[in-house]
Amino acid sequence: MNTEELKKSIRDIPDFPKKGILFRDITTLLKDAKVLKETIELMAKDFRNKGITKVIGIESRGFIFGIPLALELNAGFVPVRKKGKLPAEVLSYEYELEYGTDTLEIHKDALNENDKVIIADDLLATGGTAKAALKLATDLGAKVESCVFLIELMDLKGRDKIVGTNIKTLIKY
Repeated sequence: MNTEELKKSIRDIPDFPKKGILFRDITTLLKDAKVLKETIELMAKDFRNKGITKVIGIESRGFIFGIPLALELNAGFVPVRKKGKLPAEVLSYEYELEYGTDTLEIHKDALNENDKVIIADDLLATGGTAKAALKLATDLGAKVESCVFLIELMDLKGRDKIVGTNIKTLIKY
């Protein structure tokens, strides 16, 4: 499957969640087992036999791609969640949003210096959540091999926030 075929599996919804926004709806991709399987295989392709020990998924759509990606790479899965959602001792990182701040957290015992990780999410937009997940992983001593995304919105320049990190995106708009 190539990029253009993959793009065809994503539905565009104008004026959602508000007027002027063109929303890229991935539910049409997710409901097609063949396309979903090929998407995960494309995400994993560059990381086979690279010694990846963990895949980090960013809440919540990063879980959708992160868990099957971890299985495909024979690696563990680590959730990065919004503040107050993880039950054990956490490391937190507060980051800037367009209007205000948000916080992501990871269990303190989720990663260590022996881990080689990939950070997975559905979308690279402004880069704030990716930067937060990257910071959490490196603060726990892990080596981040790459950030991998289904979609990148190029106009929002999210990759500028995670400069120096290998970034793989399947679809660019």
